[in-house]
Amino acid sequence: MAELRVTGVHKSFGRTPVLSRVDLTVPSGRLMAVLGPSGCGKTTLLRCVAGFEPVDSGRITVDGRDLTRARPERRRVTVVPQEGALFPHLSVFDNVAYGLDRAARKAGRVAEVLALVGLAGAERRMPHQLSGGQQQRVAVARALAPRPPVLLLDEPFSALDAALRFELRRDVRAALHADGATALLVTHDQGEALSIADELAVMRDGRIVQSGPPAVVYTAPADPWVAGFVGEAVWLPAAIDGDRAATPLGSLPVVGAGRGPQVLLRPEQLDVSDGQGGDGLRATVVRRDFHGHDAVLGLRLADGTEVAARVLGPAVPAVGATVGISVRGPVRAYQG
Repeated sequence: MAELRVTGVHKSFGRTPVLSRVDLTVPSGRLMAVLGPSGCGKTTLLRCVAGFEPVDSGRITVDGRDLTRARPERRRVTVVPQEGALFPHLSVFDNVAYGLDRAARKAGRVAEVLALVGLAGAERRMPHQLSGGQQQRVAVARALAPRPPVLLLDEPFSALDAALRFELRRDVRAALHADGATALLVTHDQGEALSIADELAVMRDGRIVQSGPPAVVYTAPADPWVAGFVGEAVWLPAAIDGDRAATPLGSLPVVGAGRGPQVLLRPEQLDVSDGQGGDGLRATVVRRDFHGHDAVLGLRLADGTEVAARVLGPAVPAVGATVGISVRGPVRAYQG
């Protein structure tokens, strides 16, 4: 296990800045996800850590060892790419054992990491005999096999279907923890980042704008942009007096350093019922996005304000229905 630290890193391509004073710490044995939109610089950051791109300034260290100018092969940092990139002419065993010395092979390290990723007994199979998800599992096993100080994952689940993606990222997270690996994942998938990471860093325009445990970033986003990027946001105009906010949904408890003029709540904070809400609030369903396990309803209040509510289960009110609504928990205040 090792701590990865990125300090004040700048990177430009020609006159175009891509990374601007990036500071990031991945604690030993933890999995950090860097989440951001396409073009924000997250893949460039990963390539700089791997040594594939030189930085213009700043430092990259692993357990205090300066790797900023080290060649990629001297960093002992391994990368799992978007597609596994297995050697097609080698068996699963030989793919995983590729970076191991003879002693590690004889000690059973290949079987150990294959078991971690759920492929025990698959050593003799060839890559073309594996599904896409199994190939990615082999790629993760190959990266873990030499016990690198840091493991880098470049959107490794993006090419898989939704059900397989969910299963694989859960198993990969368990494998990383079981092996005590320090890992950095880059992704643009909010659900993936929130579900897999121990720590989350949100990136925008080449900068880290917030980092911390996923639950903290989700419930207490640093600004309105982060709030809208890491999840669905409901914004309401508000007049704040002390610890209460007067909103179209009534008087609500408020937290946060901002004093308005808007407050944030998440769709799951809105309870929908057949009767009236806690403050006698009623709304009309104007939109219904059904996802199977849940649905997001677009609701219009009597004054024309529209909000979104997340409801569980298949029994979902129809468009045009009138429902009662109430708010659970506090809202968070922000400046506009």
